[in-house]
Amino acid sequence: MQIFAGVGSAQYPRAGYFSGGAGNTGVPKYSDIDKLSFPAETKTTLSATLSTARTASAGFANSGVAGYSAGGIDAGGPVDGVDKITFATDAKTTITAVLTTGIYYSAGMANSGVAGYTIAGQPGTNAITKFTFPADTKTTLSATTTTNNYLQAGFANNGVAGYSAGGYNGGYLDGIDKITFPADTKTTLSATLTAAANNVRGMADSGVAGYISGGDAGGTYTDRIDKITFPTDTKSTLSAVLTSARQAVFAVSDNGIAGYISGGLNTSNATQNNIDKIAFPSDTKSTISATLSVIKDNHAGFADCGVF
Repeated sequence: MQIFAGVGSAQYPRAGYFSGGAGNTGVPKYSDIDKLSFPAETKTTLSATLSTARTASAGFANSGVAGYSAGGIDAGGPVDGVDKITFATDAKTTITAVLTTGIYYSAGMANSGVAGYTIAGQPGTNAITKFTFPADTKTTLSATTTTNNYLQAGFANNGVAGYSAGGYNGGYLDGIDKITFPADTKTTLSATLTAAANNVRGMADSGVAGYISGGDAGGTYTDRIDKITFPTDTKSTLSAVLTSARQAVFAVSDNGIAGYISGGLNTSNATQNNIDKIAFPSDTKSTISATLSVIKDNHAGFADCGVF
């Protein structure tokens, strides 16, 4: 297993962040940023907000430094801008680099300390955009996703590889693409999701496993949580499930400790504000008392777990 300086340390002020999102009809859209402080699991709302109220952004983090919310869709349409939250102060800036075009429903993941990535998205693209830390400069990889997919889950095994799982491209998808660091080459795993699904979300216990939760599996919402064990990339399904079957959740993790799955849209098409917790390594589920400031789905997120 990799060693992460500061990760999981009681001395480091770790936290997960949930930004933007929308109600169950896509209205209203939100610009707020909630912060879930670890390990106390207390929720506050930042005074900083996104540049515009938006939903369906991609989140990634340079842990110990800053988190990013990229793209999305606001009242004016698809967004190409990238907002940055500096962890030391929780202040928001907007970086000068932008996505190649306005993209929403893309996945985000990061090789912390090196670069963050946005993967595919709507309107239909298979492009993978890379933001190199700390300069925040943008490039587009020569590697692309297997299909022009969107509404997929993104997660990463820091220093090793990032993953894009499931999604939609005119049909529901169960495939999992892998971007190997630092070469940024793409392969496709032999393992697949338990069922083809979109609006799934990912998180990772880096060095151990990635998790893909919830989603719309062909018109049926699911409470299932699939697990991809590193480095073998084998798939299993947890016995623990979400509190309710739902899609369009978001997930962040306190590496080595627990993952948190928030909000989403349930089978009654009602948005949620509850936060489920998956404790590592037991993979047991509980629901914490803290909730999102508002009920929402399709929000973005990232986590500060210290310096990797």
